[in-house]
Amino acid sequence: MRKILFLTSGLLLCAFFAFAAEDVATAVTGTVKKIDAGTKTVVVKTADGTEETFHYAKKTTVHGAEETAAGTKDALHGLKEGSEVAVHYTAKGTEKSAQEIDHLGKDGMKATEGTVKTIDRGAKTLTVKTADGAEETYRIADHAARDTAKGIGEGAEKTAKVTVYYTEEGGKKVAHFLKKAAD
Repeated sequence: MRKILFLTSGLLLCAFFAFAAEDVATAVTGTVKKIDAGTKTVVVKTADGTEETFHYAKKTTVHGAEETAAGTKDALHGLKEGSEVAVHYTAKGTEKSAQEIDHLGKDGMKATEGTVKTIDRGAKTLTVKTADGAEETYRIADHAARDTAKGIGEGAEKTAKVTVYYTEEGGKKVAHFLKKAAD
């Protein structure tokens, strides 16, 4: 009986570590270089010139893209080559799967620049003080909360200069992506 218990515990532990190592969530920004509907992939060129390929599916959410007549028929809702995007993805081995794509830039989501005043990760809210002294409060989308924790370290939260990309849903501003300003 002890042998079975140890064997089962060992297998569960191995499965846990294998799953945890393979399913990593992160985000990358760049410009759409190519969309291939046949293979359901999108290639994004990052600022450093790297090209990253992401698989997408019907469940991939796109925010900030105009849903034109042609765009509503595909999974990327009108995104096209040259669109500036933030791709939130998971990686299993070398395969990257887009969970959400945020359309940034002039034709994409709304944006506000400012200094972080408060981040309440428990309540999932963010308050930013803009250059004109106004304070804007946003609800933070789940993936943005994860990315914010990685991109803005503890202690630097109240001094970080950021661009907040957001949508308005139900009369509230929802932050989908935060980009820390270069120091």
